[in-house]
Order: sequence, then C-alpha cells, then structure tokens
Amino acid sequence: MRLHDPAVRTFASDNYAGVHPEVLAALADANGGHQVSYGEDAYSGRLAEVVKESFGERAETFPVFNGTGANVVGLTAMMPRWGAVITTGTAHIHTDEAGAPERVSGLKLLPVGTPDGKLTPELIATEAWGWGDEHRAQPLVVSITQSTELGTVYSVDEIRAVTEYAHEHGMAVHMDGARIWNAAAALGVSLREFTTDAGVDVLSLGGTKNGLLGAEAVVVLNPDRAEGILYLRKLSMQLASKLRFMSAQLLALFEDDLGLRSAAHANAMAQRLRESLEGTPGLSFSQPSDANAVFAVLDNAAADRIRRRYRFYDWDRAAGQVRWMCSFDTSEEDVDAFVAAVREELAR
Repeated sequence: MRLHDPAVRTFASDNYAGVHPEVLAALADANGGHQVSYGEDAYSGRLAEVVKESFGERAETFPVFNGTGANVVGLTAMMPRWGAVITTGTAHIHTDEAGAPERVSGLKLLPVGTPDGKLTPELIATEAWGWGDEHRAQPLVVSITQSTELGTVYSVDEIRAVTEYAHEHGMAVHMDGARIWNAAAALGVSLREFTTDAGVDVLSLGGTKNGLLGAEAVVVLNPDRAEGILYLRKLSMQLASKLRFMSAQLLALFEDDLGLRSAAHANAMAQRLRESLEGTPGLSFSQPSDANAVFAVLDNAAADRIRRRYRFYDWDRAAGQVRWMCSFDTSEEDVDAFVAAVREELAR
C-alpha cells in the first residue's frame, strides 16, 4: 500500500530521496537462500576486497546502520576516554548527533569556528594544545567533513595540510564522508587520492545520502590509528545480523561507478539551480556550491512562501540563510520548477 505521492520533490535533504533502482536490484540479487550472518557472507567478503582495491591493501571495512554510528564507532576506536576531537563548529558530530559522540564514547569535542566549514592547520592550532595537562581533555584526533556541512569541498592539498599538521602533533585524522561521493565527483579524483594517499586514518564512508537504504561503513585506512572496532561496533549496537544486505548496497556504489554517477548528477543539479538563480533580485549566495548543496540568503517571508510549495530548511534564520539540497533523483524539470517558484515569490 503506497501512502505517498512519488511525484513530490523537495530540496530539503538528500535523505528525502528514495533508494536508487540499481541498489534495489542489488538487494534483490542478495536475497534468497541462506548466507552466514554477521558478516561472514559472500557480499561482505566481496565488499572488503573492493574497499581494499579502492583505498589500499591495509583498509578494513565495518558496515554500520547510519552515519552517527559510523562516526561514534570510528572516533571511539581512535582515542582513549580522556581524548578530545578538534572539529568545526558546523560539524555533524557537534551539531546534529544529539551529543552521541560525547555521551556514548565519553570523548570531548573541541569545535572551531570556520567561515566555510573547513579546518586548516592554523585553525586546528587554536585548540591543539595542553598535552600532558591533567586539567584538559587531550587533543588526539582531528575530524574533517568531506564534503562539508556548508557544501564546500576540501582539495587534496588542503586535506594533506591538515593530516600533516595533525600527525606532526601526534593526532590522528578522521573524515566524516557522509557525502564523500559528491566530493569525489566534484574533485574529479579517486576516493583514495583524498583519503588514504592524503593521510586520513579513519573514514566514515557514507551511502544513505547517495541512494542507499540505511547503510554506511567505518573504513579503517590506517589500522595503527584505531583499535577494537570489531568489538566497538557490536557494543555500540551497529552490527547487523543480516549484514549481506548492507554490504550488497555498499558494493552497488562501487560497481559501474554508481556512487560517482549518482553524486555527479546531484552536483550538476545543484549547479543548475544556482546558475539559474544567479542575479535574481532579493537573493544572494553565502557559500560556494562545490557539491550538491546551495546556500542562499533571502527574506524570511519569501522563504516561508516558497516553502509552502517546496520543503527546505532554514540554516540561519536570523541571517535569512537557507539550504537547498539536490539528490540523485533530482531532475532538470524539478530544478526548473523550483527556480520558477523562487523567482515568483521573490517578485511579490
């Protein structure tokens, strides 16, 4: 029984989109018969091989249910209880995970304000101090997001600068890759080039925002920087019994470049949206649209009128800043209709 109109499109979140048809097909292929549970199945084994091919022979893969779980499990494995994580003030682990990293892991977050959602060595240095001081949580991990919560994308050199600074100061580097495929599509480089080869130690590999049905993974790129994930995933309630269905979805993103194709399309729709609204009176843009997000500034009353027709979120209502997201299933027609609605309401 269908309870919704499949023709409805929004620009609120790439989480609103359904499951990619090729992923549904992969799930169907993985169904039927019996496979060993808890990761000893053929699909999880193949996923481990594909991840090594994509990220390097030392890479270890641990599928989990969601991005918060990936971040919590990964960060917990990277430090002792007295450790702290330097991250941005807009990072998902700080603003949108209900305190899970701190409550579940007992770690401390050290958020740093940034204008574009990116950390630099200079910004990290503002919180990278106090080692050996028993009164201060010890800065042991730097966490960056790719692409960032503000829709920007780190270049390979920017990531390498962060990892080199962190490693020089005895810190490991975690990457929240909830939208890592969008970043790869935007950069035009392989996943490995801006993760393993750039010095990232542990990766939260996203999938849900790119057409999967609740499947993400912790990928340990440098096993020397993480410990006990095999056990932490279970005690954090992130180990699936029928793991083959999560692994099959993640595998689908790597096969025939589905992950890159889907992300590139979402990015292209965001660019179409932004370019179509460039120069529109009463509207400006607050961030570059590097990936599949457009951050715009407009009058709150106009935004509320547009929202009656297309759902989206305020990012900073006091500043009139909103966020528009595109997904793998956003069409040119969807964008053009939304652009027309924005122009119509702004013209009032």
